Amino acid sequence: MSELAITYEPIVVQQCIDAVLAPQSGGIDVFIGTVRDATKGKKVLRLEFEAYESMALSELQRIVADVKAKWPVHKIVIHHRTGVLYAGDVAVVIAVSAAHRDAAFEACRYAIDTLKQTVPIWKKEVFEDGEVWVAAHP
Repeated sequence: MSELAITYEPIVVQQCIDAVLAPQSGGIDVFIGTVRDATKGKKVLRLEFEAYESMALSELQRIVADVKAKWPVHKIVIHHRTGVLYAGDVAVVIAVSAAHRDAAFEACRYAIDTLKQTVPIWKKEVFEDGEVWVAAHP
């Protein structure tokens, strides 16, 4: 399994966790981003994610390099979904393993926060009364 993926296929969370398991790791932190059923009080029918895939993968590689330079992590996986997703679907998974929990927690938070700021992924929120394109990660 690749440590980085932009995929139309459903993300298998356990595969992401399994990919970061390492005997030297005492801590694994996992962020799972799922689709909510409402935004600002409006019922969400679905989300439609699009990505500039080559640029998105390049940005994810940069995030992984930054994480590895800042924290003593052993392994990191970042998978983001594209296409049509419904409430409860997994949109993103970040899994990080390290010898100690602090590094795993900090690296995982940095990865999702930076992904939201720099990775070219957009979403269309489809409501009962219309739709709007927004940054996937404001």
